[in-house]
Amino acid sequence: MSMSTIPNGGDSMDEHVHHSSGALQQEPDQEHLAAVAELLGLFADKTRVRILSELLREELCVSDIAQHLGMTASAISHQLRILKQGRLVRSRREGKTVYYSLADSHVETIFYHALEHVME
Repeated sequence: MSMSTIPNGGDSMDEHVHHSSGALQQEPDQEHLAAVAELLGLFADKTRVRILSELLREELCVSDIAQHLGMTASAISHQLRILKQGRLVRSRREGKTVYYSLADSHVETIFYHALEHVME
């Protein structure tokens, strides 16, 4: 689910969340809460978090990520597939090579907020 649109209405999240105080202007429905749980679940795997950390720095192909993390290309591809299905990463093809990057700035924001939270 894109955080810029709300299912069953298409309204902006800004109309539903009060950003300055962090308080909700209206209660999220069960569909939105389930989507948040699913999104946060994508961050619950150490390998996926390590991949996202690598992609924060630069766009990379599977073999580069595998080399940086000391893992097999197959293991990295499996996790990238999950991240792509969750719309946290995107890919682009250049010849035979597929490069991966973060899907948008929301992913970077979520990652840095989580990192900041655990480092306090």
